[in-house]
Amino acid sequence: MEQLDLKGKAAIVTGSATGIGAAVAVGLARRGAGVLVNYTKSEAEARATAELVREVGANVIIVQGDVARDEDCRKLAAAAMDAWGRIDILVNNAGTTKFAAHGDLDALSAEDFANIYSVNVIGPFQMIRACSKALKASGAGAVVNVSSVAGVAGVGSSVAYAASKGALNTMTLSLARALGPEIRVNAICPGFVATRWFKDRFGAEAFDRISAEQAAATPLKHAGQPDDIADTVIFFCSPASRHITGEMLLVDGGLHLSQTRGR
Repeated sequence: MEQLDLKGKAAIVTGSATGIGAAVAVGLARRGAGVLVNYTKSEAEARATAELVREVGANVIIVQGDVARDEDCRKLAAAAMDAWGRIDILVNNAGTTKFAAHGDLDALSAEDFANIYSVNVIGPFQMIRACSKALKASGAGAVVNVSSVAGVAGVGSSVAYAASKGALNTMTLSLARALGPEIRVNAICPGFVATRWFKDRFGAEAFDRISAEQAAATPLKHAGQPDDIADTVIFFCSPASRHITGEMLLVDGGLHLSQTRGR
């Protein structure tokens, strides 16, 4: 589809060693974009993702960096400019959480909130700031923030995580207004996604059970996969969404419909 052709574009995808970020990186590469693969600790996985990007014929660079550190954000932007002389797409995918029952108010400390916000909220802001000049120069810059239904419905792994994604959604609105017309800023809000992150947290058996339960709870009877989310991200990166900014799109198989049933 011509409107999804990203040949000649340059993209940064934070947290792209595994999961949704890796799927986004490969998906952008398939459509012709050069991709900066970013990781914090997972170097081996980042190299594996970069190899997948190369296999589809796209240019790729790998840059280590923690988006909670402003100097690392600026390093990522500089690396993309050195490689391609431009930045057209920024996908703020890097994220973190702490698992804590929402009713257990003693399970989270001020430090937990600060750590989660530093990656999930401050990190995307710093990345947008670091890339803003190049994104404006592109003339059709696209930022996609990977948020969560947690930020819409107040659910998810912890109160701090849900609050951070709510803040990211609000920031999406603020910056879409402030950075237009040269830069579009949108967010996607996935529900459950069957990634290694969940499997590592809960173990293979529990992961399979949770995936089946999530699929059963959605009208589409499908547990989200990284490619399901990546396809929506790529839409927001492409000219196909040229008339959309400040949008927060739920990508959860309709799970939110089940959660509000009967209300």
